Amino acid sequence: MEQTVLFDAANPKKNTVDIGHGLRLVIISDTKAVLYRHDTYIKPVDLTDKVAKRFFVVDIIEMGALKSRVASSLKMSRQTIHNYLEIKKYFGLEGLIHGYSPTESKSLRKQREEHSKERPGGNKAEQVAQIRKQEREKQEQRQLDFSFGPEGQEQTVAAPEQPFGEEHDWEATRYAGVFSYLIPLITEWNWLRLVMGYFGSLYKVFMVFLLMAAQNIRSIEQLKNIRVRESGIVLGMGRVPSKPKIWEWFYGAARKKVSKFLLMDYFRYQMRVGLVGIWLWFTDGHLLPYTGKEKVHYSFNTQRRMPVPGRTNLVTCDNSGRIVDFEIQEGKGNLRSHIVALSKKWAGDLPHRPVMVFDREGYGAGFFWGLISEGIPFVTWDKYVDYKELAKIEKEKFTEEFEFNAKKYSVFEEKKSFTYTPDDPDENKHSFTLRRIYIWNKTSCRRACGLAWDGEKGMSSVDCACAILSRWGASENTFKHINNQHPLHYHPGFALVTSDHQEIDNPEIKKKQGMINRLKKALNKSYEKLVKAPQVLNKDGSPRQNNVRKRLNNSIQEQEKELVTLQEQKKQLPLKVNVSSLENYKSFKKIDDEGKYLFDFVLSSVWNARKQMIDWLRPFFNQDNEVVDLFYAITNCHGWIKSTKMEVIVRLEPLQQPKRRLAQEQLCRKLTNLGARTPKGKWLIIESGDSPLKKVSRK
Repeated sequence: MEQTVLFDAANPKKNTVDIGHGLRLVIISDTKAVLYRHDTYIKPVDLTDKVAKRFFVVDIIEMGALKSRVASSLKMSRQTIHNYLEIKKYFGLEGLIHGYSPTESKSLRKQREEHSKERPGGNKAEQVAQIRKQEREKQEQRQLDFSFGPEGQEQTVAAPEQPFGEEHDWEATRYAGVFSYLIPLITEWNWLRLVMGYFGSLYKVFMVFLLMAAQNIRSIEQLKNIRVRESGIVLGMGRVPSKPKIWEWFYGAARKKVSKFLLMDYFRYQMRVGLVGIWLWFTDGHLLPYTGKEKVHYSFNTQRRMPVPGRTNLVTCDNSGRIVDFEIQEGKGNLRSHIVALSKKWAGDLPHRPVMVFDREGYGAGFFWGLISEGIPFVTWDKYVDYKELAKIEKEKFTEEFEFNAKKYSVFEEKKSFTYTPDDPDENKHSFTLRRIYIWNKTSCRRACGLAWDGEKGMSSVDCACAILSRWGASENTFKHINNQHPLHYHPGFALVTSDHQEIDNPEIKKKQGMINRLKKALNKSYEKLVKAPQVLNKDGSPRQNNVRKRLNNSIQEQEKELVTLQEQKKQLPLKVNVSSLENYKSFKKIDDEGKYLFDFVLSSVWNARKQMIDWLRPFFNQDNEVVDLFYAITNCHGWIKSTKMEVIVRLEPLQQPKRRLAQEQLCRKLTNLGARTPKGKWLIIESGDSPLKKVSRK
């Protein structure tokens, strides 16, 4: 529990030492000291305990305290403090203990004898000096080895240039608000370490993508319109380079072919630390259109209601709209197989299987039976519903009422039976029942139905109704908002290869069907003529041998035989054929998704960080319908940035309205208190205030 203690008379000011970075050390006596940060109690230390004192010194230096002030307040040399840090670096905490034993009855000689076999002998400071000498000799050749990538395959990545390595005084920048995304990504998602581990110095292209996603810059070509110095210092890279250099970084990262492993690590981490929900998962497809000249598979454009060339990005979100996972598939994609594969993919990393929620595209008895067989709970819309019959249901049946998204609903539940007949004739039919949830929106006077199978989760009718309404009701639509605020469709660096899926619908079937249709049309005309043709008789009352009616009968018999033959021929044709076996057909091309995966990784990171920061902002701003606009106003603020040896400070220009400005200040405090640090140990601080470049007026 955090304890707040203000300095009182028992701690005289002369014994209170400011040791830097908001840290204060109160020397109570020769045997005890207490550490505070911004007047908040942190921890005490017993100065007579040598090992505890060493640990304490190392901790406060790592928190940002200045060595000179710590040395002066604790009456020790700076070299001793430096040795403590180096000993911990090379020998760990065991090196700081240095043969220490809490048992007072044993002599120092006996303690050293007991621990001599467990640690290397000799003076630790001398050993550290020798290690530093060896490192200096190898500094030019030194590389960092990371075991990132496929299991069992090590990749050697050159030591990356460190972000925010440049030190400079206050400089104005139009992109100060972008800095707010970087802090939660470093502290909550471990994002920078993940990217630098996989790509080394090429991490800088991901910082450029971060700028593009945060500022809604729709392509690398549009970077020509940015201020390269002002954006570069916010990203910690000095200046954003020219377009050819950015493309060089991008292709260097794409050639590593590790996007799938990067995404696996990123998705797994946010699941395990609770950054995304694991109760309800909503999966839907989003069109990625292709407008090039090559032949690619067709996806479906829902807005235009027609197939168009492109791919489908199958995105899974939790009930708060955070992106949990995504996969890009050729053409229309396969939502059903993706949902099953997704549940199996993360089954080992989750304590329970999430409830899968999807729209009517996944409706089907075979798919439902497959989910039940795999033990995957799900909720979806009922597809074939007679809305006139729904309107006739008595109001008294809707027994449970609830409110969702400021609308009033009522629900009740029944059962719906299904029978699944497998394609294999040797396999038996499967009969099962699902829960059918009747939903009545009293606000809009509309009714609908949902289907559910929750396994043993014990979901109520209201829970099921809320699940289906959470994604496709009046709540925020993930794709719509991403596309409005971020470059969702952008695909850097198109590369095309021959697709593995070269099958198409057999064109001969279409030809046969055309012949069948024409023959049926001719038959119908013959039937009409036959009905209208008069019956011509001889004088003796017998029918004439050569008359119109008889000729029509003969023609109809021939056409009926031809129709049966064509239908049999059509049945014998295969449904799918490979285009390589046909004449005058081009092979399908597949768009390489490596670059798109890298860009969408950054886009997903920015989106999830945005959702998290908006949640942090809500307690400070009570107008919920304006909190998203307020967040974007904050992240688009101009400001100033300063980089010192220990800190990177960004100051945002204050918003004009007092209420919004107060919320801005609170969010900045929240982000600063996360304690974000660069790999080199610089603290990242964000604040709101007036320009530090203004000249102080003299009276």
